[in-house]
Amino acid sequence: MLKIDIPSYRTIELLYLALDMNGTLALDGQLLPGVIERIERLRETLVVSLISADTHGGLAENAARLGAQAVRLKPGDEAAQKAAWVASLGAGAVAAIGNGANDVEMLRAAVLGIAVLGEEGLATECLRAADVVAPSITAALDLLIHPRRLVATLRR
Repeated sequence: MLKIDIPSYRTIELLYLALDMNGTLALDGQLLPGVIERIERLRETLVVSLISADTHGGLAENAARLGAQAVRLKPGDEAAQKAAWVASLGAGAVAAIGNGANDVEMLRAAVLGIAVLGEEGLATECLRAADVVAPSITAALDLLIHPRRLVATLRR
């Protein structure tokens, strides 16, 4: 568990990390540099799941490399499926990270939503749904590895 006390805001107790794969953790199906090492560290305190429609066919392999649970979405309404996954975990204990329009409901459902501005861009709806925006996936993951950075950003 990762407990983050944010002054004048709330205390967050995270058990899970839900991650969009393509555009967030991976570019063209390949994990971005620095992701594996950071996920290894986060797995010490969080259960990690990788959520994807598997556009590039690498979900199972990438999830195995990360020691994460692979969640393959069915075609159609991926946004609702991602939100349902977060809800099934217990949304109040989930941090979610994504970049696309189909990540909006997942970020809203999670107690902590982090949007990533990556090489594929960042959907404006995703930006508005997030609690925090990070300039890269490594910066987003570092917010959880070094939670005082989140405190500095979210305190009221």
